[in-house]
Amino acid sequence: MTPDEYVEAVLDLVERIPEGRVMSYGGVADALSERSGRASARLVGNIMARHGGSVPWHRVVTASGRLPPGHEREARARLLAEGVPLRGEGVDIAAAGWSPQEGC
Repeated sequence: MTPDEYVEAVLDLVERIPEGRVMSYGGVADALSERSGRASARLVGNIMARHGGSVPWHRVVTASGRLPPGHEREARARLLAEGVPLRGEGVDIAAAGWSPQEGC
């Protein structure tokens, strides 16, 4: 998979995250690792920062549930509007986490 194909695969997967659910950067990387040969949460974060404006970027959080850095206020408002359970300053990953194996 070329770097451009990987960017598209990340964006396609993020587009599939259902409303009211979230994935971590590492979860996105893990879901694509077998196909892509890449497994870097940091790379997914960079892709989201550079190319994620056209997908539901607010549904991708850190493994601990922390909201996208620099966009916490907007992400929080969007997630609350979707009914995502929050815990403290972040998302309740145990309750809101999604995996592509679950389907849509």
